[in-house]
Amino acid sequence: MGDFMHDHPVTPRTDTEKQALENRLKRIEGQVRGIQKMVEEDRYCVDILVQISAINAALKKVGFSIGERHMKHCVSDAVQSGNGDEAIEELMEIMKQFSK
Repeated sequence: MGDFMHDHPVTPRTDTEKQALENRLKRIEGQVRGIQKMVEEDRYCVDILVQISAINAALKKVGFSIGERHMKHCVSDAVQSGNGDEAIEELMEIMKQFSK
């Protein structure tokens, strides 16, 4: 994935939005550390795979939450300002990444 610098305006997240995302990501971080411990303890493979599946689902949920906000703010603003084609194309590209 490239390091993109966009020239379109960004709608800042509220403190509440930031806190909710940070809390979710900290939980996921804890789950990853839990898997590391499970590997160190030579736990049953299926138990580890179940936890990996849970982490994947949690990350997707965070991604969809951020994507939804992006559509409601950034894409919507771009459409209203006449730059919708570029914003929609960018969104479609990232959605392809999520579907892999």
